[in-house]
Amino acid sequence: MTRSARLLGAAVGVGAGALAWALVEARWYVLRAVDVPVLAPGQDELRVLHLSDLHLTPRSTRLVDWVRDLDVLDPHLVVSTGDLWAHPDAMSTMLRAMEPHLARPGVFVLGSNDYHAPRLKSPVRYLRDDARLAPGGEVELPWREMVDRFTSAGWRDLSNRRATLDVDGRHLTLVGTDDAHLDRDQMPDPAPRTGTNPQTDTDLHVGVTHAPYRRVLDAFVADGVDLALAGHTHGGQLAVPGYGALTTNCDLDTRRAKGLNGWPGARPDRRGGAGSMWLHVSAGLGTSPYTPVRFACRPEATLLRLVPVAG
Repeated sequence: MTRSARLLGAAVGVGAGALAWALVEARWYVLRAVDVPVLAPGQDELRVLHLSDLHLTPRSTRLVDWVRDLDVLDPHLVVSTGDLWAHPDAMSTMLRAMEPHLARPGVFVLGSNDYHAPRLKSPVRYLRDDARLAPGGEVELPWREMVDRFTSAGWRDLSNRRATLDVDGRHLTLVGTDDAHLDRDQMPDPAPRTGTNPQTDTDLHVGVTHAPYRRVLDAFVADGVDLALAGHTHGGQLAVPGYGALTTNCDLDTRRAKGLNGWPGARPDRRGGAGSMWLHVSAGLGTSPYTPVRFACRPEATLLRLVPVAG
C-alpha cells in the first residue's frame, strides 16, 4: 500500500469516527448550572430554567423524558426561547415534554421552527453571512394552537410584547421580541407611565428573544434590561475543540455563541463591563432532523441561579 493510500485510509477512518461521535453527542444531554450576580444585595436566590431549541419530532421520546425530569430542579421561573418542535405531528410530543413546566410561572417567544418545519439545506450554508433559504416551500406548523396552549396554562407570550410577573416575592418586568431570524422582531412600545418607572420599581428587568441579533440586543440595552436570554445558535453545533463555534447563524460574534456573557461589552462583573447587560445564550437541546449531529457542543438546558451582586 502506498503512503498516499495509507493517509487516505487514515483520513477516512478519522472522519468516520468523528461522524459516529457527533451522532452520539447529539443525544448526550447536559444540565448547566450558572450563577448570575444580578439581584440586589440581600435577596434570596431566584432559579430560572432556560429551555431552547428542542426541535422535537414524534420520535423524540428520550429527549421528552429528559426535559420532563428537569422539573425536579424546582425552578421559580421557566423561560423558553423557541424552536421547540420540528414536525407537523409533534404537538402531543412537545406538550408532553413541557407539561410539568407549564404548571410553573413561565414566559416564551417563538423561533423560526415554531412557525415552519425545517427544510433540507447544505450544512455549508451555515458558514455564509446569511444562511437563510429563500421564502417558499415551507410547511407551516400549528403554532397558533401552541401559543393558545401555553397562554391558557398561564405562560406569558413575549413575542413583541411586555409583561410583568411576580415570582417568589420578586416583581419582574419583561420585554421580548418575535423571531429576528424571520425579521418578525419589533421592539414593543415603552410601558405606559403610571406615576412609577417600570424599570426602577422592579427587582429585575428581563429581555427574551429567540435569535440574538445585535439589533435586538442593542434595543434591550437601551430599554434597561438587566438579563437577556436567547437561543437559536445551537452553540455553533459543530465546534472546533480549543477554538469554539464557527458560526452563530446570525450576526452575533462566535465568542458569544453560547453561555453567559455581557452585551455590548464584557460581563457586568468584569473590567470593561460597565454599561453591559447580562446575556445568556443557550446552545439548545436539539438539532434539525436533517443534521442530527453535534461536535464539541453538547445539547444543554441551563439552570440560571440569579444571586445578589457582590457588595
